[in-house]
Amino acid sequence: MGQSKYYFALVIAAAAASSRATAFTSGRLPSTHQAQNNKHVSTLFTEESSSPSSSYSGPTATKPIEEGSHDELMYALGVNLARQLGDVRPLIENSEELTQLARGLLDTVVGKFDDEAQMSLLARRGDDLNKIIVDRANAIRQKIEDAGKAMLKEMSENEETATLDCGVVIHPLDAGPDGFGNGVKPTAASTVKVHYHGTLPDGTVFDSSLGKDPVTFPLGGVIAGWREGLQRMCEGETAMLGIPSEMGYGEAGTPDGRI
Repeated sequence: MGQSKYYFALVIAAAAASSRATAFTSGRLPSTHQAQNNKHVSTLFTEESSSPSSSYSGPTATKPIEEGSHDELMYALGVNLARQLGDVRPLIENSEELTQLARGLLDTVVGKFDDEAQMSLLARRGDDLNKIIVDRANAIRQKIEDAGKAMLKEMSENEETATLDCGVVIHPLDAGPDGFGNGVKPTAASTVKVHYHGTLPDGTVFDSSLGKDPVTFPLGGVIAGWREGLQRMCEGETAMLGIPSEMGYGEAGTPDGRI
């Protein structure tokens, strides 16, 4: 089926309903009706092939590092290794724990802690280490799940919202040219053009088309919650969608780990 002429201005607000969460918050969208294709790849799609790049603001160490110097190159090596390690902050509860974690990393990297000593320590404290990692990861997931459920509940209690059988909550924000509930609606086989703004329950934006061209895509290629919600919207409307995890990314989350 060819691209339809539907234009959907969309704000998505979703929530976690399981251990991995998807979520969205509301916000007004710019009035954009340019008929252009957008190559932006979104985590809202069922398959993701790229992620947004981040800007480099330079080293933040106490000692100034000259741009283009060998020191900066070594600093970049440290940044690269840290990115491979990933963000450990959610597993750390206070500054003292962070200090000891950094001490263990540094002692191992500089060879102060040889292989035999490393293996001995991990053998002795391995079970305790696994337990604390699992317990804290579960606590994080539970916190996200509770926040998502609370957001969906709050949304559903608003008299202006409607809750679908699948659990998606729809809050209309702006009417289309023919008024709320009037106008052309897409089907699951349609190709649509939308603006969107996706966040987690804590307000963290994980994807957005705002400030860019609207995105054109077939409804069959996006997460189920978005597909179901869009089919209830008319051309030109703006709405906030609360999407349960099972209608989003479920237990597995997104391939890049952002959700």
